[in-house]
Amino acid sequence: MSHTTTDEPTGRATGATVPVLAFAGIVVAVMQTLLVPVIKDLPRLLETTPSNATWVLTSTLLSGAVATPIMGRLGDLYGKRRMLILSLAVMVVGALVSAFTDALLPMIVGRTLQGFAMGAIPLGIGLMRDMLPRERLGSAMALMSSSIGVGGGLALPAAALVAQHADWHALFYGAAGLGILSIALTLAVVPESPLRAKGTFDLPGALGLSAGLVLFLLPITKGSDWGWSSPTTLGLFTAAVVVLLLWGLMELRVKAPLVDLRTTARREVLLTNLASIMVGVSFYVVSLVLPQLLQLPAATGYGLGQSMVVAGLCVAPLGLTMMFTAPVYARLSARYGPRTTLIVGLLVIAVGYGGGLGLMSAAWQTVVTSVLLGAGIGLAYSSLPALIIGAVPASETGAANGLNTLMRSIGTSVSSAVIGMVLANTADDVGGVAVPTMHGFRVSFLIATAAVAAGLVFAFFLPRRRPSAHTQLRASSEEDANLARAEEVLAGEVLRGFRGRVLAADGTPVARAKVTLIDRHGRQAGAALSAPDGGYALPVPAPGPYVLAARAAGHGPLAHSATHTGTGHPVDLDLSLPGETVSA
Repeated sequence: MSHTTTDEPTGRATGATVPVLAFAGIVVAVMQTLLVPVIKDLPRLLETTPSNATWVLTSTLLSGAVATPIMGRLGDLYGKRRMLILSLAVMVVGALVSAFTDALLPMIVGRTLQGFAMGAIPLGIGLMRDMLPRERLGSAMALMSSSIGVGGGLALPAAALVAQHADWHALFYGAAGLGILSIALTLAVVPESPLRAKGTFDLPGALGLSAGLVLFLLPITKGSDWGWSSPTTLGLFTAAVVVLLLWGLMELRVKAPLVDLRTTARREVLLTNLASIMVGVSFYVVSLVLPQLLQLPAATGYGLGQSMVVAGLCVAPLGLTMMFTAPVYARLSARYGPRTTLIVGLLVIAVGYGGGLGLMSAAWQTVVTSVLLGAGIGLAYSSLPALIIGAVPASETGAANGLNTLMRSIGTSVSSAVIGMVLANTADDVGGVAVPTMHGFRVSFLIATAAVAAGLVFAFFLPRRRPSAHTQLRASSEEDANLARAEEVLAGEVLRGFRGRVLAADGTPVARAKVTLIDRHGRQAGAALSAPDGGYALPVPAPGPYVLAARAAGHGPLAHSATHTGTGHPVDLDLSLPGETVSA
C-alpha cells in the first residue's frame, strides 16, 4: 500500500497562487448573486408563476449544499486542484445552458449545474493549507473565505448594470467567461497538492447526505409558499430527520466515511460549525433587506427611491470591506488567535445591525451599515477555516471545510426563508402588489441580531488557544502542533515514541528532512523536521503499528514500518534515505 503523503509536492505556491484561488471564490459568488437584480422579473422572463420561478434560485442552493462536502472529500482523495477545475467546469456548462434558454426547466437544470461551483471555496482553502508556509496561511485563508462576500458585493451593482442596459442572458455569458478565465489561471498557476487522504469514496454516504440535505433544505426554501404547517412541509422535515439519523449511524460504521462524524463532534469543530450557521444567517439578512429598502419609491414614506444600479452600489461596500479585513484578520489572529477574531467579528456585526435599526432614512446611512457589517462578517468568515483547520488532521481539511461551507449555506437558506416569510407577512397590499414595510425590515434586523447573539455564545465556548510566541502565526493545523511537540521532545522532554537520525545513503546526517508518522488507518499522527545532526523525535498518540515516512530535497522518499509497544521509553530508529531521485 503506497502512502501518497510522502510524495514531493508537484509544485510550489507562487505569489500568484493565493489571488488566483481567491478569484475562483469570487467567481462562485458572482454566479450565486447574478440573478438577484432580476428576481422580481423572473416570472415574466420565464413565462411562469412566481412560485415556480423561485426554483431557479432554490436549485442552485440545493445543488451547492450537496456538492460542497462531496467535492471536498473527492479533493482529499484524488487531488484538490483537479476537483476545483471540475467544479468550475461544471459551473461553466451550467451557465451556458442557462444562457441559451428562456424556458423554466432548462434554466433550472443550468442553475443546478452552476451550484456545483460552491465546492471551490473549501477546495481552495485546502490547497492553501497544503502548500503555504504558516506565516502566509492566515491572511490567505481569510482572503479565500471572504471572497464569497467580496464577489457578492461586487456582483450586485455589476449585474444590475447589465440587467438594466442589456439582455439578461448576458449575465450568464459573463459568468461562463469568468469561469473559463478562472480555470485557465488555475491550470497555469496553482500546483496540485501532494497530500491525499486514505480510503475510497463513500458513495452510499454521499447519496444519504444528499437525500437528507435536499429533504431538509427544500421545505426551508419553499415553506413560505407551501405553508409552514402544511403536510408537505412537515412530512419533508420528518423525512429529513429520519434520513440524516440513519445516514449518521451508517457513517459511524464505515471505515472511510464521507464525513468523519467523530471529528465533527469534537467541541471545537461542532461549535465552529454552529457559529458558521449564525454568521450565514446574519450575512444574508442585509443582502435581502437593504436593496429592497433602497429601491422602494419615496412615496411609501420610508422607501429611498433609488435605481437598481445605485442600490447595488450602496450595498457594494459590504463585499469590499470584507476584502480589506483579510490583512487585518491576519494580524489580529497572529496575536490573539482565530477564536478572539471570531468574537470581535460577531460583536462588530451586532453593532452594525443594532445601529442599522436607526440608520434607514437616507442612502448614505445604508452605506455606513454596509461598511460596518462587511467588516464584521469579513472577520467572522476569515476565522472559521482557521478554527476548523486547527482541529482536524491535514488529510481531512477539504472535507472538514466543505462541511463548514455547507453550514454557512444552511444559514443563508434558513435566513432567506425566514426573512422572506417575515417580509411577506408584514407587507402592505397596494393595488394588488405586496410592498414590504419598515416594520418588516426592522424585525429582519432584530432576527439577524439574535442570530449574532447565538453565534457569540457558541464562540465563547470554543476552547482557548494561545498564539505561538515564536511564530508569526498561531499553529493553525494539527501538523504544526505535532511539529511543535516534536521540537519539545528533541529539546529533552521524555515521551513515548520514536527517535533517531535521518541519514543519507553514505551515512552522513540529513538536516531538515520531513519525517511523518502515519497510523494504521493511513492518517497522519505526527510530523517533525530533522535537526542539523539529522536527529528527529516523534511522540506516538497510542501504542501500535506505524509507518515512518521521511523525505528531503535531493534524496528519494522512504517509508519504514515500525511498532511501538507502549513502553514509556522512545524506540530508537535511524532512517536511511535512498540516493537522489531523477525526475522523469
